[in-house]
Amino acid sequence: MAAVLPPLPAALSPSRLQDFHACPRRYQYAAVERRPQPATFATVKGRVVHHVLEHLVREEPAARTSSAAAALVPAAEDAVVDEGVRADLGFDDDLRARLRREVDEAVAGYLAMEDPRDVRAEGVELRLSAAVDGAPILGILDRLDRDADGRLTIVDYKTGSVPSRTWDRYTFANTELYAALCQAALGELPTTIRLLYVSQRAEATRPVTEVVIRARAAAASHAWHAIGEYHERGDFPARPSASTCRFCAYRADCLAQGIAVPPPPTARATTL
Repeated sequence: MAAVLPPLPAALSPSRLQDFHACPRRYQYAAVERRPQPATFATVKGRVVHHVLEHLVREEPAARTSSAAAALVPAAEDAVVDEGVRADLGFDDDLRARLRREVDEAVAGYLAMEDPRDVRAEGVELRLSAAVDGAPILGILDRLDRDADGRLTIVDYKTGSVPSRTWDRYTFANTELYAALCQAALGELPTTIRLLYVSQRAEATRPVTEVVIRARAAAASHAWHAIGEYHERGDFPARPSASTCRFCAYRADCLAQGIAVPPPPTARATTL
């Protein structure tokens, strides 16, 4: 007899679509059952940096200074590091000092990459929802800029390391779906995507093409249809693999269900 799962979410976000493509069971746990995911240092750092940059760009252009950015950091940390985060991370003075240091470095990296006083943002933390090729998509864009010629650019802040360009298919996947969402919700297709790896002071840029956007929309539509079928069946299949399971928050849940989850990687032995 099929299990009765909680209702499906009303919409599919690019990050949850990424979960589904990696492993449908991860999507079930995260989006349908909403099992909690413990905070990690990387996600907390990313949220603090995004908070600072969001509020910096919301200021009037002349007020977007380095000192203004520095003044935003304590409030951003207070907004993100709540009791749950402290418990998950074992947050102590040493970890707070590390967080503050790495956030300061990321914010300084952003300021070295562009002058925020020149930013022409059409939207900041812009929430959009629309049907994309029949799939209800919900996305929150870090920034949507409009240049002097009237063209739109999606800007996405990244606080991790820069991936190899051989992985561009995955690197730009979420933001290309954002572009399809802009077309559906705003009636306008952005022309460029900019990924700002602020901790590394590096940028990856890609033009938006109709053929890629159609492919992203079709993939989202296909995934949403499959999600509906799995939900009706009461079970989303697990697809364990070394890469998929490596950083998954639900390893213990899958092990408890008897799923053969690959063990986490271990340090390679050194031979003399």
